[in-house]
Amino acid sequence: MPASGSGPVAASGSVGGNSKNGQGEPTRVRCSHLLVKHSQSRRPSSWQQEKISRSKEEALELINGYIQKIKSGEDYFKSLASQFSDCSSAKASGDLGAFSRGQMQKLFEDASFALRTGEMSGPVFTDSGIHIILHTE
Repeated sequence: MPASGSGPVAASGSVGGNSKNGQGEPTRVRCSHLLVKHSQSRRPSSWQQEKISRSKEEALELINGYIQKIKSGEDYFKSLASQFSDCSSAKASGDLGAFSRGQMQKLFEDASFALRTGEMSGPVFTDSGIHIILHTE
């Protein structure tokens, strides 16, 4: 599966200070994401589109289509994120770098910390839109 295989989404190196907290959870994670915004997003615009008018349902259809492409091996996470993500992180293939708890929106953060390295989420809904998250380190 391209999401966790040795293709373009393989993790490299380790994040410094990535120790565990008292509950066995890492204190920092590194994730990439693919964001699809919709008309109800807190900022319904992106680097690709000045005004996003798609519905939440249309955004979810797009996200589910990307998940299918990744799982089927038709495409790689990094490739889809760099082409289709509505986040400026698309320029870095969706890479958000390492982050700790308290730095991201709560729902995004919870999903990121729940994933194991190399694991990809299903759709994650936040005020920004709908995400696919890949835990890379």
